[in-house]
Amino acid sequence: MKVEISVPEVVSMFKEIQEQPEGIFEMIRVEIRENVGEYLSKLMDMELTHFLGRERYEHRQGVIDHRNGSYGRNFTVKGIGEVQVEVPRDRKGEFKTEVIPRSKRYERELRQDLSMMFLTGVSTRTLSMMSERLIGRKISPSEVSNANKELIDAVEKWRERDLSEEPIKYMFLDGVNFDMRIDKSIEKVPVLVAIGVTETGHKRVLGLQAGDKESAPTWRQFFKDLKRRGLDGSNMVLGVMDGLPGLEKVFKEEFPKAKVQRCQVHVSRNVLAKVPKKLKKAVADDLRSIFYASSKDKAMEFFGIFKEKWEKDLPSAVKCLGNSIEACLTFFIRPEEEWISLRTTNVIERLNKEFKRRTKSMEIVAGENACYMLLAFISLKMEVHWRTSPIGKVRKNLPFFKKLVDENFTLRFRH
Repeated sequence: MKVEISVPEVVSMFKEIQEQPEGIFEMIRVEIRENVGEYLSKLMDMELTHFLGRERYEHRQGVIDHRNGSYGRNFTVKGIGEVQVEVPRDRKGEFKTEVIPRSKRYERELRQDLSMMFLTGVSTRTLSMMSERLIGRKISPSEVSNANKELIDAVEKWRERDLSEEPIKYMFLDGVNFDMRIDKSIEKVPVLVAIGVTETGHKRVLGLQAGDKESAPTWRQFFKDLKRRGLDGSNMVLGVMDGLPGLEKVFKEEFPKAKVQRCQVHVSRNVLAKVPKKLKKAVADDLRSIFYASSKDKAMEFFGIFKEKWEKDLPSAVKCLGNSIEACLTFFIRPEEEWISLRTTNVIERLNKEFKRRTKSMEIVAGENACYMLLAFISLKMEVHWRTSPIGKVRKNLPFFKKLVDENFTLRFRH
């Protein structure tokens, strides 16, 4: 196509550019959108020609289907913006273009970009406000939600993936609450989370399932689902968890060869809740001396000293620790280089923190599927990070800090 521009037009154009330099880019964008719209329209017209089996105005004997004009519609293209196209029709209404799907208002890559921005922390409302500047057309919050629905099937496949190829030796367990929209009302819904550690020390998110974290039958069903997906309980050595009602008992029944490690952070909080404010620091120091001892025998020796020291003034705190002391020291059965990772549920607490950080901007999660979609994305991100820090692979400088901790926390009991 030959373009002719007169000298006065060129002069006028340059004056406009001098007055408003950014105007030239808007002119370019408008021109590109018009050309893309024309190109797509011609492409669909050629598609109809192929469908009918003859060129425009070509007559064939016995052919009863014909062209029947066109209708206009808008379609948004990545990097271009919203373009106007003419979709051709046939008289019998049988032609359906493959160039621009009838039910879609923007191309697939844009839907993927919207979903990715949503997953990484941009809310549907913010995306709606940004969309006109980003892609040339305002997209409603409901359209963003509809674009995300395409991810649901992929998330479900990941949640239900086979676990038989992942031999798990440790499992970290916890639950996290979300404010979720359920049947037009806002409910606080717990989601059970299980993180497994493979034989090579790498961490994997094994399961995410909505359910009452205080309910033993719910945890039992959660474990049975993991087994149904191929989790081999015979390889399980340790389950790390806090003191949720019924969880420890159900875990032992479902994985009889495994032992329980009670999270030392949760136990410490429970003990310190029974201690007056002025004594909290002293008691906390003594708890660290027990939990960071060099062996189980040494830890039990320090517990005896703790009991003798505080039983008269803080009997409730001493009893609370005594009820959990054995379960708090199970990690000593494993190699020393793994102790730092097995004392607490920190690994799952960090995952829960990421869950909360991502959903904080949303205030309310729009249903169970939306929750799973966000959690699956965050879990996969965390797994990428975990590849560089497998359990048991302690950096060379860590033993120095471990020695420093031992010296500081156990000094009072050695003298």
